[in-house]
Amino acid sequence: MLNLGTIVLGASDVRRAAAFWGRALDYVPREEVQDDWTVLVPADGIGPGLALGLSESPVQEHPRVHLDLYAPDAEEQAAEVARLVELGAERVEWDSYPDDPDFVVLADTEGNRFCVIDKSRG
Repeated sequence: MLNLGTIVLGASDVRRAAAFWGRALDYVPREEVQDDWTVLVPADGIGPGLALGLSESPVQEHPRVHLDLYAPDAEEQAAEVARLVELGAERVEWDSYPDDPDFVVLADTEGNRFCVIDKSRG
């Protein structure tokens, strides 16, 4: 049986990305952050790791794989979106929003897209 161990994202500035995701998710470096690679792990030890590797490839506007971050309700979703933007994320003008979306699309400091989802909407 396999388990999801680490999610890997590309970054043009690994240290900047590590600082953003560390604060965003309360993750800490597993080892010293390098210029070309690091693995962040949950500070509480529960959950998959997030690896950040140096990449020069362009960010995909509509990525095939992305992170979904869950908020328990709309109020917490709005608060988390605001917090993440304060940390350096940017709102993405998403052309595929449904009429009444339960998610907000953001980009991290490297341009990688991710969503903040209101779980109370099912």
